[in-house]
Amino acid sequence: MNAESNQVSASEGQAPERTQEISNATAAANAAAASFAALTDSLDYLEPAQVDLVRQAYRFADAAHLGQLRNSGEPYITHPIAVAAQCAQWKLDAQALMAALLHDAMEDCGVTKGDLVEHFGASVAELVDGLTKLDKLQFDTREENQAESFRKMLLAMARDVRVILIKLADRSHNMRTLADMPRSKWGRIASETLEIYAPIAHRLGLNQTYRELQDLSFRYLHPWRYATLSKAVAKARSRRRDLVQKVQMDVDAAFVRVGLPARLAGREKTLFAIYEKMTQKHLSFAQVTDLYGFRVIVGSVTECYTALGVLHQMYKPVPGKFKDHIAIAKVNGYQSLHTTLVGPSGVNIEFQMRTEEMHLIAEAGVAAHWLYKEKDVDGGSAERLGTKWLQSLLDIQNETRDAAEFWDHVKVDLFPDAVYVFTPKSQILALPRGATVVDFAYAIHSDVGNHTAAAKVNNEQVPLRTEIHNGDIVEIITTPTTTPNPAWLGFVRTGRARSKIRSHLKSLAQADSETLGEKLLTQALRAEGLERLPPNTEEMQPLWDKLLRFTGSRARSELMTDIGLGKRIATIVAKRLLGLMAEHGYRPDALLLTRERYSSHERISQGGVSLDGSENASVKYAPCCRPVPGDEIVGYLGRGEGLVVHAASCAIARRLQAKDSERFISVDWSEEPTRMFETGIVVTVNNGKGVLARVAADLASVEADIIHIDMDDEVALDTVNLRLVIGVRDTTHLEAALRSLRRTHAVLRAVRALPTA
Repeated sequence: MNAESNQVSASEGQAPERTQEISNATAAANAAAASFAALTDSLDYLEPAQVDLVRQAYRFADAAHLGQLRNSGEPYITHPIAVAAQCAQWKLDAQALMAALLHDAMEDCGVTKGDLVEHFGASVAELVDGLTKLDKLQFDTREENQAESFRKMLLAMARDVRVILIKLADRSHNMRTLADMPRSKWGRIASETLEIYAPIAHRLGLNQTYRELQDLSFRYLHPWRYATLSKAVAKARSRRRDLVQKVQMDVDAAFVRVGLPARLAGREKTLFAIYEKMTQKHLSFAQVTDLYGFRVIVGSVTECYTALGVLHQMYKPVPGKFKDHIAIAKVNGYQSLHTTLVGPSGVNIEFQMRTEEMHLIAEAGVAAHWLYKEKDVDGGSAERLGTKWLQSLLDIQNETRDAAEFWDHVKVDLFPDAVYVFTPKSQILALPRGATVVDFAYAIHSDVGNHTAAAKVNNEQVPLRTEIHNGDIVEIITTPTTTPNPAWLGFVRTGRARSKIRSHLKSLAQADSETLGEKLLTQALRAEGLERLPPNTEEMQPLWDKLLRFTGSRARSELMTDIGLGKRIATIVAKRLLGLMAEHGYRPDALLLTRERYSSHERISQGGVSLDGSENASVKYAPCCRPVPGDEIVGYLGRGEGLVVHAASCAIARRLQAKDSERFISVDWSEEPTRMFETGIVVTVNNGKGVLARVAADLASVEADIIHIDMDDEVALDTVNLRLVIGVRDTTHLEAALRSLRRTHAVLRAVRALPTA
């Protein structure tokens, strides 16, 4: 009698002893699944002492999870055992298996990290801690919580790759049992698996896990499509069974004739891979021709190429479908020769040629490092199998403290498609598809990226935003004076490049803001009658400590940066500083006080700043009015933006001044500006050939640089407005440029662009 009929009989009033018997049988089955014996058979590669350590971890986890059940009704401990069993298949060490058994103890059972250190040592505790979600921390959104959780997991994984192997085993078992979860959770968990865990498995070369996670995610995200496609594949399989068997026999016979020992294994495209190909290429199921394939496992690299030659003599290859991943391995360490051949009845069949070692790495990826380490599969495998990428996570973390930003960087690098390019010395680098020469520069070294001035691709000079392609030879030209440009963030592709650029720009902005803040505080203190700030000496440290307590800043540099960024008002800090200095015997200078207070503008509440264009990131010139030396100007300390300089006539500046006057400071131009300043002009011209060239020539004749140009869309009109942003030294230079344009026959009008309201 089957279990279903047993349950029906019991519910219809079967004898109590029979019901009890069934209950006992179920309990026994659950107990067997929850016992250490379920794991013992797969631990034969460990020493007896190590097996004892794993058994101790099992007993601890069993006691911690006592009374807890999974959604299926099974004891909760069956889940840690299943995760440990998967890790045992990868032949992970005893510490990893212990962490797999204990991975939910901290999160669900109130066990602390200290408890784990005491019972199992620091290494196991660190592994478990890296796997534990951050449920105790409060975040604004679920997305932020998720980002922080992944950041912690990925950083732990960068320090110890066993963390992600255990995490992937955990996610695999959760996906296999997802049917027991409420249907409302299927979409979220399956999407997360498809978008995050499957790409991580692919990035680390865990092909078997990658394929399984994709198919399981597809099954729960699109149940109807999965079922329909599954039936279609089953029908196609039965129809083509004879064809596949014929190909296998013919290929085996061909290898025997040439004396090439080879192991042939059939391979079917996964349902998700078929679905993805159908959606991306807009194909029907009948149009997907490469459903079947074979793996040819041979003894050496030379035999891989020999097998390829034998196959190409048997069947015609499909043009453009040959890929040599042995000469140029994939970024996750994968190596194989791929070719697609036209088999009997015109059916396309893919063949993959690889050695036994390549096959192990293709299926197990980084896990192959443990799985067959006694065979020393590849002495350099740790370097090839994703270790570089894992270490780059730590580099990104050093520049990125925000969890969501960190996760954005990492997701870019999880993108599985890659291009392979060469340095001038023939070293191969793998980068995400769409990467630019700047990404290449940062992939070599952060110092190379930070000082990139120009680049050559295949010995031809190219713009820095140029996208690189497979086989390109890329040369980076650096200069000591070059620094990252904010515009680079608009086109770089890799997380490493993006985080390095942002970090450099932030450090520059902070240094500039600190200098500006000190200048503003000094000016505000002069308005209170004191010539300069108290020195930053040991004697004055108590005074600075009191001021920092008042402002809530951690250090003097942080206070100056906050003033420079507009987060604190210099006059308020100066008044407090004046009181503290009075306690140390400093007295305001009456003459200085009178001169400062009555020479400043009535509406300006803070000290003044002189501008010469060398202020870098701490000072921004408002794009609405684009002031240049010679214009009357005002300065606005935006909250967290630093100093924004507006023309005094700017409508936006007037509105801000009306509602936020205490944030305006007095600014004026230096006698000798150090650079050109951008401003806008509008040139109305008769539409015709060569007009734009003549306008450019006129501006060049007066040494005005064209930075940006825009024009009307209606090219058929008789007259066209050209809107230009040009670089000039001051208002006198601007007037000279406008006069030069007005003298041109085709120019009807040339005026400065008015500030936008």
